[in-house]
Parts: sequence; C-alpha cells; structure tokens
Amino acid sequence: MPGVRRQFAYPEAERAPDDSPPRPAPPDDGLLSVRAAEGDEEAFAVLVREHAPALVGLATRLLGDRAEAEDAVQDAFISAWRRLPEFRRQSSFGTWMYRIVTNRCLNVLRARRPVTSLEAAGEFAAPEHDSPERVTEARDAVRGMRRALDDLSAEQRACWVLRELDGHSYEFIAETVGISQEAVRARVFRARRCLTRALGAWR
Repeated sequence: MPGVRRQFAYPEAERAPDDSPPRPAPPDDGLLSVRAAEGDEEAFAVLVREHAPALVGLATRLLGDRAEAEDAVQDAFISAWRRLPEFRRQSSFGTWMYRIVTNRCLNVLRARRPVTSLEAAGEFAAPEHDSPERVTEARDAVRGMRRALDDLSAEQRACWVLRELDGHSYEFIAETVGISQEAVRARVFRARRCLTRALGAWR
C-alpha cells in the first residue's frame, strides 16, 4: 500500500483543553474495515491510529524490545492492508490484528534468541531495598528471569505472555497461536515452571 509506512505512527494520547468541545466518536471498525478493503487509505489510517498503541504493547511484551515491536506491528499492518479482502469479519478487526501481530512476533522469536526486556512485566521488577545485599539479590533475580525467558521456546513465551500478562482464555490463545488448547496449557505450564525455578533463589 503506497504511503502506509508514512501514515503509520504511534501517537501519544492528547489531552484536549477543558473548554474544548468533545471529540466525535471514531467510526465503527466494521465500517472502516469495509472502506479500507475497498481501497480507502484514510479509513485504514484511522484503524492504524486506533489500534497501534495496544498492538505495540502486545508486541513489546512478546519480543522484549520496543523498537523491534514497532517494526513488527508496522509489518503486520502492511500485511493486513494486503490481506483485507480475506478478512471475513467473523471477529473484530482488533482481534484479527491481534492474531496477525502475535504470529509476526512468533516468526521473529523463532528467527533469533530474543534480547529480553522486562519493561512490560513490571511485576517481576526487583524492588529496591535499603540493604545492599537485598538489592544485589533482587538484581540477580531479574537477570535470572531474563535468562529464563530467553530459554523459553517462541510458543512457550507467546502462550505465557498471552495467558499471564494479557489474561486471554486458552481457547483464544490456541486460535491465535495455531495450536490445540491442550498444547497451550502444556506450554503455559512449562513456562511457569521454568520462570518459577528462575525466581526460586530470590524467593
């Protein structure tokens, strides 16, 4: 699509002045996707602006790197533009994009060992303590968690992120990743066991 890369952006949330009139509600995703499938680039640009922030957050949790996540989401939107005629609207446009982004990130993870960042998993960030010994222990725990995440397979990491950080059902994860619900449960279980073991020394 000509101009998709130029249009693609991650706008910061803007706060309207208190005396400004309320902004009109954005058009329905279903209508926008129909227009985009007919070649309306402006309609697609609205969809990008509406969904990009959440999708970049997802990709960051999966890949552990913000810049790489932005690249993955941009590639996913370009792919979505080309595939819009295939979109049957059996699910929402956002859900469809969620799956495209997840699979794009899986391909990236399979292609390399990820450089892990725990920015998106704040619950594992080491707390600050007055004791230098405790600070060192906490830092060691975070490093151990990073190594443990690096050791997960692409599917294990994706299933764990989608379940533990994003709270999705096993059915949704199975459809998104393209494996059975039993396989999702097994991968989440193994990921939990690996990460719990990594945190064992800290706890």
